[in-house]
Amino acid sequence: MARQVSLNELRSMAAEARLQIWDDARQMGREPKIYLHWTAGRYDTDFDDYHVCIHGDGSIYVTTDNLSETLAHTWHRNSGSVGVTLDCAYGATTDDLGDYPPTAKQIEAMAQVITALADALWLTIDKAHIMTHGEAADCEDGLEIHEHYGPRTTCERWDLEFLGTDESPEFNPWADDGSRGGDVLRGKANWYRQQENKEDEL
Repeated sequence: MARQVSLNELRSMAAEARLQIWDDARQMGREPKIYLHWTAGRYDTDFDDYHVCIHGDGSIYVTTDNLSETLAHTWHRNSGSVGVTLDCAYGATTDDLGDYPPTAKQIEAMAQVITALADALWLTIDKAHIMTHGEAADCEDGLEIHEHYGPRTTCERWDLEFLGTDESPEFNPWADDGSRGGDVLRGKANWYRQQENKEDEL
């Protein structure tokens, strides 16, 4: 059963799991990954395929006490990775995110979760380490470990390709202007990291 945690608790959990996650990732010939998803469900329905679930109000839940546990969130990419999801996008299509689009609170919470996990796991916040399921499905990190099935190909998985916000208004997996969902989320996460660094300098 999922339980609510704070960002600090999540950061501590990730730090405790860091060595195992790194060992598991190295066995796969890569560094650790954080994969970003949506559940295609409603705002408070958690699924235990993901380590971290974020409700519509931005509250953060974990489905496991051990973030190094291998869960089934991203096909052929689960070892040495952490799966984070927004509880949203029920009935979403590439034309319309429906009645459960990502909320502003969810988007900001996901960015903060990315920062907390990346800090604890010693990761840079870039596409090589933090990817949406859509980006991973099309192997946008250059790791050709499975057939492509993302928004640029079959569109079987296109999680977070766009967020339905002014920054990320529409489905356009070839956009290079920073409007894709993954670009927005990584950008926000890096902003939160910069704020933390400024506070540390005070």
